[in-house]
Amino acid sequence: METINTIELKDEAIYPDEEVLRRVLGDSYSAYEELIKLFEINQMESTWRYYHDGKAWLCKVQKKKKTIVWMSAWKGYMQACIYMPENSLDLVLSLPISAPQKERINQTRGVGKSRPCIFEIRSSEVLKDFEQVMLLKMSLK
Repeated sequence: METINTIELKDEAIYPDEEVLRRVLGDSYSAYEELIKLFEINQMESTWRYYHDGKAWLCKVQKKKKTIVWMSAWKGYMQACIYMPENSLDLVLSLPISAPQKERINQTRGVGKSRPCIFEIRSSEVLKDFEQVMLLKMSLK
């Protein structure tokens, strides 16, 4: 029987500090550290906050006041999501990213007028594709 992974960090009283994230992410913590460095290089700010509607801690990553990425911690990996406007989907799919990632983006159901581009940060290999989509999002008005 397949086990479906569930979001971690559900206890409002436990802030997701380095120790907590190391425990949840396990071997993928080093890829998370590289992701944070990528945000810093691009002058982005990340903020963890407990959201009562989702009953979990989420990390919002912003460039100035524009939200670029939403992150959530799952057992063994960090999930990073970039919401792209539906009318920019062709731009996303024309980026030099892997075919499996393009397929995943294409098959993900839209949310309102946006398409979630979801990345599972398990290793540093996915960061190349993630960075391409992140830079595109930052360039959009």
